[in-house]
Amino acid sequence: MALDRWLALIFIAFCCAYGYLAFFTMDQLLPPFMQRNPVWPSTFPKILSVLGVVVGLIVVLGLEKPTEQGEPSATDINLSRLHEYKLGQAVMLLALMVAYALALRPIGFLLATTLFLAGGSAILGERKWYIMIPVSVLAAGCVWYLVQEVLGIFLRPYPFFMGN
Repeated sequence: MALDRWLALIFIAFCCAYGYLAFFTMDQLLPPFMQRNPVWPSTFPKILSVLGVVVGLIVVLGLEKPTEQGEPSATDINLSRLHEYKLGQAVMLLALMVAYALALRPIGFLLATTLFLAGGSAILGERKWYIMIPVSVLAAGCVWYLVQEVLGIFLRPYPFFMGN
């Protein structure tokens, strides 16, 4: 079986676990007044899990590929040329995402997001720091403002030692 089908199989397993949580565990603790609502907090996760399983099955069954087995296209993953792909960048971005998630509470949203955006663009090859830093600060500030002020969801902007 090809690599894309193995990845799709892993994706299906993840979606099944996510769907189990959405269908059977998320709604048990809802208060009685929310149980009569047509849309529950688990509605979107349920839709995502079902769509994820459908898309994964399409890949596993090979329905997305043409039936003609000729020369592989440029978008196919070629395992014999795996060393030519930029795996280092992908691994560094994944590590940066984990570091961002771990740093979000201790150093606050604004600083963590600014460092994540600037670090991610540096990993991807941007070298103009005089553009990267202001854009990262502006993007982090805009997202914080939209979430905090417009949506009304509290998001700690500063490090924990600076108070709320």
